[in-house]
Amino acid sequence: MIYADTHLYRHRHLPHLIKGGRTYYVTFCTRHRFFLTPEARDAVLASCIHDHKTLGWVDCCVVMPDHLHFIVAPFESCSLHRIIGRIKSASAYHVNRLTERRGRLWQREAFDHLIRRDESLYEKRDYIANNPVRAALVTDWRDYKWFWRSWAPT
Repeated sequence: MIYADTHLYRHRHLPHLIKGGRTYYVTFCTRHRFFLTPEARDAVLASCIHDHKTLGWVDCCVVMPDHLHFIVAPFESCSLHRIIGRIKSASAYHVNRLTERRGRLWQREAFDHLIRRDESLYEKRDYIANNPVRAALVTDWRDYKWFWRSWAPT
């Protein structure tokens, strides 16, 4: 059963279930697994959190060398598709300028997963935080420069 505030759409090959007022876990990769330099990862992270509290609540995000993961709850005035598009567009613009490259930075598809319960939210947060540890980039997630969370003290 699909409720009134739920939309199922197909963008390219992956089906996407969109439900208003919900939280999503999102992943997307660079095109051809292009390696993001540290400066490029700075630009991508800035793009991820730029619209925090404006278009949606960004819970946390991590920018890896060739992909990123984030958790976001779009506000009623904005769609998940729009948030993903803004992140991809802004980060591609800045990364292309930094690296003097041209063309698409990101794969067209993004994987999104509707978070249905608190346990799943905590599991996804843990997965995102520990992604750099599993990739052997750091030994403690707190040491990874390109991990951001909304609940961290400023």
